[in-house]
Amino acid sequence: MKATAELQVIPVGSGVSVREEIEQVVKVLREHALKVEPHASGTNLEGELDAVLTATAAVHESLHDGGAVRLISILKLDTRGDKSPSLKDKEL
Repeated sequence: MKATAELQVIPVGSGVSVREEIEQVVKVLREHALKVEPHASGTNLEGELDAVLTATAAVHESLHDGGAVRLISILKLDTRGDKSPSLKDKEL
């Protein structure tokens, strides 16, 4: 099943700048055969639902392995039964 999603990852206790952590998030997401569109407050994703969920878990594992003590993520998923959702269809 195809899905679009928005993932926001918030490293808690990492200091004011989280640029390095977010660069790692984007790198991990791209390794999971997803369309990835980073933006100011999160990242838009498109791909198979299982890949989105697996990639989200991989993001947490990667950041924890890199020293992040606590992560809070917000994942919004959009799936459809009538057609395959795409980020292109959501452009204004």
